[in-house]
Amino acid sequence: MSPAAKEILDKIARWPEEDQEELAELAREIEARRTGVYVLSEEERAVIADARKGAFASDDDVRAFWKRHGLA
Repeated sequence: MSPAAKEILDKIARWPEEDQEELAELAREIEARRTGVYVLSEEERAVIADARKGAFASDDDVRAFWKRHGLA
């Protein structure tokens, strides 16, 4: 690890938790770009789980919507 990276990591340990979380999100995005794999955070997993509990439009409803608006 470079000296500059080590120095900033020491400083990060003293940041408020919300700033550390923001940095962690940016680091996940960089890692995903480098590896092609994005690992969801716990917050993202929770949002997805909540969304899956909600109601979704059926395929027929979606087709009818597009037809009503002249796009199907």
